[in-house]
Amino acid sequence: QVQLVESGGGLVQAGGSLRLSCAASGRSFSNYAMGWFRQVPGKERESVARIRWNGGSTGYADSVKGRFTISRDNAKNTVYLQMKNLKPEDTAVYYCAARGGIYDYITPEEYSYWGQGTQVTVSS
Repeated sequence: QVQLVESGGGLVQAGGSLRLSCAASGRSFSNYAMGWFRQVPGKERESVARIRWNGGSTGYADSVKGRFTISRDNAKNTVYLQMKNLKPEDTAVYYCAARGGIYDYITPEEYSYWGQGTQVTVSS
C-alpha cells in the first residue's frame, strides 16, 4: 500500500513556474513507477509525465514537452514535477499516481494508487 500526498500547487501568471511534489509513504517507493496526471472539469484525466522506478526513463505529453520535467528522489520517497513557462491551458487539478512495475505507464487505468490532487491555476 502506498499513500500519496501532492503539494506545491497554486496561482501563477502565464510564463511563470511551479514545482509540484508528491510525497509517498508506505512500502518500497523505489519499486514503483510514478506518473503525474491532470484533470479539468468535464474532461478525462490525462497523462502529463511519467517516470520509471529508477528514474531511468521518462515520458511526457506533447503539450508539456520542453516545459515540464519529472524527477524522483527515492531516498526521500518523493517525485517532482517542475513546470516552467506555464500557460492558461495548464490550469487543472494535478494528481500523482503510483504502480508497481519496471516500465513507465501512460493511462490512468494502469495506476493503482492516487493522491488527492493539487490545484494549479495559470492566469493570463
